[in-house]
Amino acid sequence: MKNIWIGLMWVFVLSFHLLAAPGPAAAEKNGLSQGQTIYVPAYSHIYSGDREKPFLLTVTLSIRNTDPNHGIQVTQVDYYQTQGKILRKYLDTPLTLKPLESVRYVVAQSDSSGGSGANFMVKWQSGKNTSVNPPIAETIMIGTQIQQGVSFTSRGQVIHEK
Repeated sequence: MKNIWIGLMWVFVLSFHLLAAPGPAAAEKNGLSQGQTIYVPAYSHIYSGDREKPFLLTVTLSIRNTDPNHGIQVTQVDYYQTQGKILRKYLDTPLTLKPLESVRYVVAQSDSSGGSGANFMVKWQSGKNTSVNPPIAETIMIGTQIQQGVSFTSRGQVIHEK
């Protein structure tokens, strides 16, 4: 009985040690990151009616640094059309967002080149070996025709973690 008790104590001690020690992915587990690539859906138009008439929309990409203590560096903001061809590169040089700062990029309602499957690719990174709250990257689409208005949002999806 004494040997069983000692064995159980060792199992408990080892289990506690393994659970308490932070692993290499500790920052990822608590929601922090050092950089990401984010795919953000955008719709320069949607279709309505039986004849699939295009309803043109203004697209606003919003990138929001959610970290109250650390800045981030946005290194890429590219706009792609439905077939995956790049239409526009918004950044020539990296852009630093201070804590809680936001930036926006607008695609005019008259610009239907992106199509209903347009998207943005956003890349960002934190400072050296600093894990931060990841930013929010989302699009807001809005449009009006005659007396009809449409508005909706689309949240970005992380496709690569640094």
